[in-house]
Amino acid sequence: MEVLLFFIIGTIFGSFYNVVGYRLPKGQSIISPPSHCPNCNHRLKPSELIPIFSYIFQNGKCKNCHQPISAFYPIFELLTGLLFALSYLSFGFSLDLILSLTFVSFLIIIVVSDYEFMIIPDEVLIFFGIVLFGEIWYINGLNSALSSILNGICAFFTMWGIKKFGDFLFKKESMGGGDIKLMFIFGMVLGYPMAILSIFIGSLVGLPISLIIMNKKDTHIIPFGPFLATGALIIFLSKIDLQTLLNFYI
Repeated sequence: MEVLLFFIIGTIFGSFYNVVGYRLPKGQSIISPPSHCPNCNHRLKPSELIPIFSYIFQNGKCKNCHQPISAFYPIFELLTGLLFALSYLSFGFSLDLILSLTFVSFLIIIVVSDYEFMIIPDEVLIFFGIVLFGEIWYINGLNSALSSILNGICAFFTMWGIKKFGDFLFKKESMGGGDIKLMFIFGMVLGYPMAILSIFIGSLVGLPISLIIMNKKDTHIIPFGPFLATGALIIFLSKIDLQTLLNFYI
């Protein structure tokens, strides 16, 4: 029952995160105007705002203009619901669950934004960076919070170094500044070694998907943020740590 409750809550938040991730990069308010059809500006009624189900009942079309609605919206509502449920399964009712839900929320928003516009908004990074720092401080104490800042700085500069190497190797911009700033948050939450591991996991996940996308769309510009987020989520929700990896290797 609790898992289902967190799934439902996650889908509701996922609907809002879609709005945040879509509007912030465009410089729009996340509050006004209320949710509306992007084609005809029809203001959505409560029955049209039920996560996932409204899309299904309306056959993926706007009730007013009957134009198709992107499947992107219900997919991310479903994804957020699943990640909220997985957070509960992983951490139970604990303070760490709060940290997990915050981290998941942050990643969903940046994935939406980076996928749609190839932008990771500074407002999202700053807001969630402050919130996550406060939660780490409250849960683990000031020393742990200060250590998380140091881990974030190390992860940031490591990613910056990887970018510079990529720029030199490919003779062009290899990744965006948002990806580098994102690693600061990963360093805070995951710790330095695991934040770096998330880059490699994200790259392994992203390589085949990127090849498929480039083949279909004939483009060489692929947002890296969603793949980094995937690597971070795998590490965070599975609670893998460096010692476990070393013991497995040995």
